[in-house]
Amino acid sequence: MDQDVTIHAFEGLERLCTGPGTDGIVTAPAFPGIERIEAQFSGNAFEPHRHDTYALGVTMKGVQTFSYRGEQRFSLPGQVIVLHPDEEHDGGAGTDDGLQYRMLYLEPALLLECLEREKIGLPFVDQPVIGDPVLAGTLLAALGELDRELDELFVDDFVSRVAGGLAKHAKTPQRPLGSVAWQRARLARDYLEAHATQAVRSGELEVVTGLDRFSLARHFRAAFATSPHRYLLMRRLQQARAMIGAGEGLSDVAAATGFADQSHLTRHFKKAYGMTPGQWAGLRRASPTALSGGR
Repeated sequence: MDQDVTIHAFEGLERLCTGPGTDGIVTAPAFPGIERIEAQFSGNAFEPHRHDTYALGVTMKGVQTFSYRGEQRFSLPGQVIVLHPDEEHDGGAGTDDGLQYRMLYLEPALLLECLEREKIGLPFVDQPVIGDPVLAGTLLAALGELDRELDELFVDDFVSRVAGGLAKHAKTPQRPLGSVAWQRARLARDYLEAHATQAVRSGELEVVTGLDRFSLARHFRAAFATSPHRYLLMRRLQQARAMIGAGEGLSDVAAATGFADQSHLTRHFKKAYGMTPGQWAGLRRASPTALSGGR
């Protein structure tokens, strides 16, 4: 797999073109802290929702439109989309011709680990649509072959280049998190991941980290751009999404991932992903070839 970070990665990626009215989502093999998809839609695809990751993508075909920070935004082919964690947005096609795009969901901790060595906090990019061929090429190097797994050495360089690309467009960066606070935040994160399907109480995290709940909440948000509560919820939803993709029934998925019942799961799933579990399962495809009819 050629994973050179170059704008030439944009070439040959338009593989979802199956005609008007064909909607679908391709999911790629996951790498720790990174998820990748390719999507094709007509009309409004996603209702308002928010992730706990950076959503970084490139519009491939059509006009991509979404509401973000109180404004309607538009992205054309080749433009980069940068959505910050916990920022509400919707999404869909801006014209009747439909929309095709590729998106990468990057956990803030990966960026922070990279920037920490340079004493820089997480970048804040004010404009969600950017015309930057270099950054687009960087992203598309990871989004080029969605049926392949990412290589660890490639990811190290990729995250470094993404961090530099975002920093170039960012306002004054946030203050870096101190090493002790960063270590305590990671202890809380590890505990939440290990107990994702259980009810975790504030007192447990205080014991694990040695911080009071309010200091921990502040440090955790600085490290991971979200709250401990939402981080736990999103880990449950990730597990639920994997089980749904494997064909498990919604009631069984809800019970296995710590939700009270199927309606509880559905309500939080829709808030996180902008569609119901049933809608997501109906759109999901196992590999890019499923939507392209073969290479």
